[in-house]
Amino acid sequence: DGLRAVAAVIEDGCVVPGGGAFEIAAATSLERHKKPETPGKQKYGVQAYADALLAVPKALAENSGFDVQETIVNLQDAQKPGQLLGLDLDSGSPTDTAALGVYDTYRVKKQYIHLATVLAVQLLLVDEVIKAGRKMGGGGGAAPDDAYDPND
Repeated sequence: DGLRAVAAVIEDGCVVPGGGAFEIAAATSLERHKKPETPGKQKYGVQAYADALLAVPKALAENSGFDVQETIVNLQDAQKPGQLLGLDLDSGSPTDTAALGVYDTYRVKKQYIHLATVLAVQLLLVDEVIKAGRKMGGGGGAAPDDAYDPND
């Protein structure tokens, strides 16, 4: 809703370059800088998080009729430190979306990053509980004597 977006920009006092610029920059930064520093199996988590960030630019590329893989590779290759390049939906090439006046609200980006992280952590916790139950001999399902009784 446009009115709510304008209100959010006024309240936050800032915007983020659009066209997937933030997501490409964050994913590229994770892959280039954080992943090499991350020990062991945790590298897979960093890579999965970086891949998940690419969902927005991938959707923009696909919905604009461009080859998704080629577009993402071009965007990642064009990234330089301190520069946020997003997808030009007309040409499919990397561009300074802020210079074109294409912005996203800070609040929305902040909220979806926060919620996505919380959900991922919760899923990992559920997975750990299931694994622990199996190790303890629980089998991971309801016991046969826990049958559903509608009268309870």
